Amino acid sequence: MLATLLMNNESHAVPRSAERDDALWLDTETLEATTGWTLKPAGVCRDEVCVPLPHGREAEFVDSHRFNFAAFAQYMGQPVLHDGASQTWAIGEAAETRSSTLRSLDAPDFTLPDMAGVEHTLSDYRGRKVFLVSWASW
Repeated sequence: MLATLLMNNESHAVPRSAERDDALWLDTETLEATTGWTLKPAGVCRDEVCVPLPHGREAEFVDSHRFNFAAFAQYMGQPVLHDGASQTWAIGEAAETRSSTLRSLDAPDFTLPDMAGVEHTLSDYRGRKVFLVSWASW
């Protein structure tokens, strides 16, 4: 039987036997084929990037020739959702990619014309309240 791994806008079939104790244990071949990550002595690597496993916690991630990808995703700050009834795992985007903008609550600077064609730059209004209205036809 197969389980489903949803990640990076893709769906992958993985062996259902990989599910154990609310963890997703993938063999090294499935790990690389579905996620692009490879288990190496330096840690878990994808292309030129290697992430060392936390010292003393290796057993949480590695079990013989299998790797707990759900635990690794959580370690990397990615949300992990598991539905046991449908045997589906969803791995989200790491929160760090969005958090710096959200932490500051500052909108990125931009320049747009008003209805009369006069250009306005958001940074010209720093320190003042700004009400932005947007519209899209789709």
